[in-house]
Amino acid sequence: MSDQETIETPNGELTLRTMAMPADTNAAGDIFGGWVLSQMDLAGGIAAGQRARRRVVTISVERMTFIRPVHVGDVLCVYCRVTGVGRTSMKIGIEAWALRHRHGQREKVTDATFTFVAVDDQGRPIPVPAEDED
Repeated sequence: MSDQETIETPNGELTLRTMAMPADTNAAGDIFGGWVLSQMDLAGGIAAGQRARRRVVTISVERMTFIRPVHVGDVLCVYCRVTGVGRTSMKIGIEAWALRHRHGQREKVTDATFTFVAVDDQGRPIPVPAEDED
C-alpha cells in the first residue's frame, strides 16, 4: 500500500450487528436493499433514542447510497453518530459495513443520514433535552 492510500474505517459507534440470511435475498441472491435500510433504521432509532432519552420516530432518510452488495452469511455492522440536534429532531449519520463471510474483510456497503424526532406518548413532537440534562 502506498503512502497515498488509506484504509477506510467506520464512522460512529457500533450500534447493531446482524447476519444476512437466505430469506432476505432477491432473485440474484443478494440481500434486499430494503432489508439493509430497515437494519439502519433500527440502529438509528437506538442511537436517537439514547440521545433523546425518550421515544423517537423516523421522519426522513437522505442520501442513501448503495456502494456494494450484502451477501448471505455476511454480518451487517451498523455504525451511528449524532451529526446534529435541533429543537425536536436529530440527524444521525449511519454507515452499514459487511463483515464478509462472518469473519472476513470488512467493507462499507452503504451510508445515509436519517432524521428522527423525539415524541411524547401521544406521538407529538417534544424537545430533545440538552446533553447535560437528566
